[in-house]
Amino acid sequence: MAIKPIRVSQLNSYIKRLLQSDPLLGNVSVIGEISNLKYHGTGHVYFTLKDENSKINCFLSSDTLKDIRFELADGLEIIAEGYIYLYERGGTYSLNIRDIRVEGMGNLSIAFEKLKEKLAAEGLFDEKYKKPISLFPRNIGVITSETGAAVRDIITIIKGRNDVVNVTVFPVLVQGPGAAADIAETIRMVNRSFPHFDTLIVGRGGGSKEELWAFNEEIVARSIFDSVIPIISAVGHEIDFSISDFVADKRAETPTAAAQMAVPDTRELRTALRQYRESLERRMDNHIRMLDLKLRPLSPQQTAMGLLHRIQAESMGCAHRIKELEQQVTTVIGTGENRIKGIREQLEALNPLSIMERGYAAILDGQGILRSSASDFTKDDPLTARFRDGRVDCIVVESSGEGKWQ
Repeated sequence: MAIKPIRVSQLNSYIKRLLQSDPLLGNVSVIGEISNLKYHGTGHVYFTLKDENSKINCFLSSDTLKDIRFELADGLEIIAEGYIYLYERGGTYSLNIRDIRVEGMGNLSIAFEKLKEKLAAEGLFDEKYKKPISLFPRNIGVITSETGAAVRDIITIIKGRNDVVNVTVFPVLVQGPGAAADIAETIRMVNRSFPHFDTLIVGRGGGSKEELWAFNEEIVARSIFDSVIPIISAVGHEIDFSISDFVADKRAETPTAAAQMAVPDTRELRTALRQYRESLERRMDNHIRMLDLKLRPLSPQQTAMGLLHRIQAESMGCAHRIKELEQQVTTVIGTGENRIKGIREQLEALNPLSIMERGYAAILDGQGILRSSASDFTKDDPLTARFRDGRVDCIVVESSGEGKWQ
């Protein structure tokens, strides 16, 4: 005998009650590959989880999505934990997800690598954006938990190394819900309210990957990148690497190392300054002694003696030079006199008067022109004979060229 017919909605409601009352279907983990991934405008996510032989629709609420620390993508193999839910109106069922893990790899590791790739592509890790850590800071801010061992270690080391720097602690949550937002807002607040700070140390002591996760959140990374004050990241132990380490201006292996990196040791500086001063004083003393040795010959007595010797040497040189000049002048005068004497003798030899002294006379014609030949005269020509002591005017009686001087 057939049962009484029921409505479709009644059937779906009955099936829904069966599904929700099944303890296995109320808390199930399913392994599969994501496909047909869709993000709805409400923030919810819809996709299909499939294997080689079958598939199931999945629903991920926007509230649950906030706790997923990696980016979903088609082809990603996951373990989805949730419960089976029937959508009565459509008559379809789906896996409503409470949590997702990545098969073969922890979800935190996937989230870390995904965010690291994203921020690296945006340039947040580039060296060109790294700010230098102040060599001689006066004010240092420490952003960490106020109750952890890290803050005590940082303060102890800074104060032990440097007695002039001021240290201010800004307490924050360093793990759990809200820690990332607290850290990021504190970094922004310090930049707004304390822009004169030289350095910020941001970090915490060691812990599990989950406990350190706040320093792998994107909100913290961007607040570190935006900080005008240089930041040293000090998260966990030496083997621990966080996103904050890559974005910060400097990474310290531990909070202790960050404290040592942040300030110089004033005791070492004073020792070095004392050594420099002593070295400078020794060099100055040596230089002064060297100058003294150079200046000793230049004392007033030595200088006067040196000048006197120089004057005497110059005086002797001048006397010698004068004597040389006198000898040169005498030689020049003697040479001149001898030359003049020779010229005088030559002139004397050519002087007509000298010739006349020996009995010669000069014969002039009627015009007063000196004549040297008898042929220059004819009978009755006037002539004048000039002797050494006078002259005689004559008339030519007879002219003959045949006679010779007897």
